[in-house]
Amino acid sequence: MELRPLGSQGLMAPPMGLGCMGMTAFYDVNHDEHEEISLRTLDRALELGVNFLVSKGFASCGRNEELVGKAIKKHGRDKFIIATKFGAEYTADAKPVPHLGRPEHVRRHCEDSLKRLGTDYIDLYYMHRMDPTTPIEETMGEVKKLIAEGKVKYVGLSECTAAELRAAHAVQPISAIQMEWSLQTRDIEKDIVPTARELGVAIVAYSPLGRGLLSNTFKSRSDIKENDWRRFNPRFSEENFDTNYQNTLKIKAVAERKGCTPAQIALAWLLHQGKDVFPIPGTKSPERLEENAKAVDIVLTAEDLQELSTISEAKVIPSPLTLMAWK
Repeated sequence: MELRPLGSQGLMAPPMGLGCMGMTAFYDVNHDEHEEISLRTLDRALELGVNFLVSKGFASCGRNEELVGKAIKKHGRDKFIIATKFGAEYTADAKPVPHLGRPEHVRRHCEDSLKRLGTDYIDLYYMHRMDPTTPIEETMGEVKKLIAEGKVKYVGLSECTAAELRAAHAVQPISAIQMEWSLQTRDIEKDIVPTARELGVAIVAYSPLGRGLLSNTFKSRSDIKENDWRRFNPRFSEENFDTNYQNTLKIKAVAERKGCTPAQIALAWLLHQGKDVFPIPGTKSPERLEENAKAVDIVLTAEDLQELSTISEAKVIPSPLTLMAWK
């Protein structure tokens, strides 16, 4: 895949990345069974040019970064563009630890991530949640020090508001924001996307396949296993599932007309939103990765885009930003 600017600070990346979180956490993961498959998926990602890997230090106690670290060790650090996050930590009873924007936590998380990844620098370092108890100037001040030390190359924010993006960008130029954006989650389009574009900040779209609904992974709520986090997501509740699934069938009909899969049409829709949009669909499967990667070649007409947008507006789904905010 050809590289394109990810933000205006100098970082270059392919138009589509790979979200790695689900390889080790949240989505029906058996670590012993899935690690070998996930590593083969990372091998295949490199072969396809999908070398923008997005990890999380807290996803299943650091296992996610350790997994990505094994791919780095096998293929070499220069083969990958690595993104990971700071500012998220849980207590033993699964409650979020507060004040994680403080400098001492920022540095500790960075050092821990570098160790797990087996590298001496992170390409794109996101602040995972905004910390209302710590001025953004303090947080970004410590990030600046990490940049000066060569441990961080570029900076991002995740799950921020437009105002928070402006405040952070005024202290330390932000390269990208990572937000949920898909045909089923479009609440960032009103304020956050225009602000990012004004500031020259790229939008990295996570869960671009609606956490599996847009890829036709589930046909009924009973398809979701008991240990899968999605059972607790309002999108998959008994109240919402059927309506949302009916919308996916309409999207599937568009995909069939275009000669592609529902996942490919959903990713193509995002890619058509602008060259500053970088979807990062997650998967443990090399075959699904190959399917997703082909979305970069799909051309949608203005009529296709309008039809898909109309379908996606038929059901308002609870905002993940509201559901997951730590404030």
